[in-house]
Amino acid sequence: MKHSPAEILREYGPFPGVANVAGVTFDGDRIWFATGKKLNALDPEGGEITQSLDIAADAGTAYDGKHLYQIAEAVIRKIDPGSGEVLATIPAPGEGGDSGLAWAEGFLWVGQHRGRKIHQVEPDTGKVVRTIESDRFVTGVTWVDGMLWHGTWEGTESDIRRIDPATGDVLERLEMPDGAGVSGLESDGGDRFFCGGGDSCLLREVRRPTAES
Repeated sequence: MKHSPAEILREYGPFPGVANVAGVTFDGDRIWFATGKKLNALDPEGGEITQSLDIAADAGTAYDGKHLYQIAEAVIRKIDPGSGEVLATIPAPGEGGDSGLAWAEGFLWVGQHRGRKIHQVEPDTGKVVRTIESDRFVTGVTWVDGMLWHGTWEGTESDIRRIDPATGDVLERLEMPDGAGVSGLESDGGDRFFCGGGDSCLLREVRRPTAES
């Protein structure tokens, strides 16, 4: 297993009126992050919030190329990012214990925090197709280049880890510095992860190792 310190490239925030950063996703231009009662869109170049949607948003966030998905309590809502209208609702598999959320290969991937699981979920029905076991609390979840990564955060220890999607075995770990917990995780499709920072009220950019790096 590869093991290295996480390289933090940039920090955003803290943000006015934001007490906690939960789920994180990226629409190709902006970083969306959940803050309890709002979904905010951040310009990663200027570091400014450019849009806010008034919607329950206390856990994972995902983007399928057209719509946002947001976990709140025991449901996942499908949202129009322009208007904030809720287009559909499905049950969340953890019944309130869910954390990370990602979109890949036509499915939602849902992290179950204390259950230490990642569920592959049909986006129209909420049916669990399969479940991947983890040995740590699961926070954020993301897929990039066919690889599955998830965040962990237990006590003062937090990391970003790449796992084998078939077995759940840990293949690589990026260890976050003390005090820099990962509450949400998304890739930009390249060499950056965007990480929610929980009650630090920060978003962080972390370098993603590639074959060339």
